Amino acid sequence: MSKNSKLLESIQVGNMTLKNRIMFPPLTTGYEERDGSIGGRSFHFYKRLAQGGAGYVVIGDVAPVNTASPTPKLCDDAQIPSFKKLADAMHEYDCKLALQIFHPEYDVPGVGKMIMGSMMAMRVAQQAKAQGDMETFKTKMAESEKIRADAYAKLHHDMKFFVSECSVDTLMDIKKSIADCAKRAQQAGIDAIEIHGDRLVGSLCSSLLNHRTDEYGGPLENRIRYALEIVRAIKEAAPGIVVEYKLPIITTNPDGTLRGKGGLVPEEAYVLAVELEKAGVDMIQVAQANHTGNMGDTIPPMGTLPENWTLDVCAKVKSLVSIPVATVGRVISVANGEEILVSGKADIIGYGRSLLTDPDIAKKVEADQPIRECLNCNKGCVDAIQNRKYISCVLNAENGDEETIFIKQAEASKKIAIVGAGIAGLEAARVAAIRGHKVTIFEKSDKIGGQIHLASKPPRKEEILRSIQYYEKVLPTLGVEIKFNHAPCINCVKGYDELIIAVGAKDISLPFLQGDKVVSSWDVLDGKVDIAGKVAVIGGGLVGTETAEFAIEKGCEVAIVEMLDTIARGESSTILPVIKKDFAQHNVQEYTKTKVNGFNGTAILATQEDKEIEIPCDMVIVAVGSKKNELDFPGFEKPIHYIGDCSGERTADIASAIRSAYNIANNL
Repeated sequence: MSKNSKLLESIQVGNMTLKNRIMFPPLTTGYEERDGSIGGRSFHFYKRLAQGGAGYVVIGDVAPVNTASPTPKLCDDAQIPSFKKLADAMHEYDCKLALQIFHPEYDVPGVGKMIMGSMMAMRVAQQAKAQGDMETFKTKMAESEKIRADAYAKLHHDMKFFVSECSVDTLMDIKKSIADCAKRAQQAGIDAIEIHGDRLVGSLCSSLLNHRTDEYGGPLENRIRYALEIVRAIKEAAPGIVVEYKLPIITTNPDGTLRGKGGLVPEEAYVLAVELEKAGVDMIQVAQANHTGNMGDTIPPMGTLPENWTLDVCAKVKSLVSIPVATVGRVISVANGEEILVSGKADIIGYGRSLLTDPDIAKKVEADQPIRECLNCNKGCVDAIQNRKYISCVLNAENGDEETIFIKQAEASKKIAIVGAGIAGLEAARVAAIRGHKVTIFEKSDKIGGQIHLASKPPRKEEILRSIQYYEKVLPTLGVEIKFNHAPCINCVKGYDELIIAVGAKDISLPFLQGDKVVSSWDVLDGKVDIAGKVAVIGGGLVGTETAEFAIEKGCEVAIVEMLDTIARGESSTILPVIKKDFAQHNVQEYTKTKVNGFNGTAILATQEDKEIEIPCDMVIVAVGSKKNELDFPGFEKPIHYIGDCSGERTADIASAIRSAYNIANNL
């Protein structure tokens, strides 16, 4: 890529000129303040995207009413200044800013009133307790808990039926709140409004969710009526502001089932796209529909769907309208985005998770520099959205802390030795080299990556190799020297100013499980041993679960034995349903709350909730975790730092390894 990349071409959207075709699509970050306004964390996150060169940034899920949901809100004039401060900062970098306005598909005032009632009862209860009135305390606490339970019951009911039960008067009130929000946005200097075509608006459009019998239900022209009314209301309230529409598509899974519920099937979406342009919409973003209860349906994890699986629908929409059309969804590389633009299937590329991983995509395209690519693991980002936590990327230590965490130039250049070229050692080398240090990595094997190679072996996991492919490209440009097949001794490192130990971990064996038929999960994944027949995987954590999938792929009959009450604890909530479906199809036996006592050659001997059981098997695969490798350099009198798996009592996941490496290297 270079300055001639089509990604860097400007494009006109309504009265707004985007300096390039790189878009940060709406993602819920969790960074906003409690009242929904833009605070420091949110401000610096979005500003960092602008500094990295993105041409168009959309803040996701901005509510026009005071919801109980932890989302951005622009429902009061007092919130305007915080949005204006952000818009002004983005404009300093010629980055256009949009708000994605949505209204949740539930009775916001009704649920909110009940939650406030619960809080008031709890407050009275606490006051009574402070005064020693325990009878009132118990009564009011019980009242508070009942109101809260009723509120959540109403919320869950509404999420299924509000779109069909909502009165026309309420729909008109909601439309006015959206228009008022757009007006406030324009006053704040926001460049565009994206209408969230999923959620309430998409539910009204959907034949799967909308069961109304009035003018907003039934035939397509009725179901899309409200969406078009929203467009006109925004244009009237905020004349001149650019209007974008997120057009959610209900796609079809390989097994024939529908993916998504809110939104429209492709044939109906094409009709709405044409009508949206007629209504004055300036841009359409084609995206996967949601409303399934699992964010993985909208933002799929690695290996579950092809890259940019909605592109064919996007291309058809583009052929029907004359306004710009954006595509989003597993556009992983800039090469892929470039290909889409050159083919004419879309005008703008939404890089969501990718910009979390590397916010400097635009700058690096222009400078022809290596770009760190998203793994689509969903563990830092989508899981956070689904679990109401701060969004982040496992590969980027800066997400959400851009104001305070950034690579600082070193006061003086030092010679740094790093032992181990796993993911932690590689990240430490990158950060230290950028800071101005001279870095040498000593690696005992003949390649970089460490356990990442094992992690890439189970089904759907090959994409994790992108994490080390980035370092293969970037470290040579930073002058980092890697000495392969080299386990350093004290004499090798004496000339260095500081030493970083990143020697990782080793798998744990069980002394009471021995013999030719007992093998390590690491050896299985590494191809050092062959497996066949009936296998029992001891340990149902992440490694055990993935090893079980690997064994299924090899044609084995599989049983998983786990001491805890569930398997795959810590796995992404978006990938767990895929694993469970795979296990069900292959009749994987799950023995939870089960303690292994031994192996007699033909069966595992175990105790399951005080009952002695036998689990027949031909082979045993031990996957009970790992422990850190120990390495010391007696006589090295300068600072020594430990990062990644070998840095603590518990081994690290990829996010922890990256962050420990980044923090140590950034403070050398």
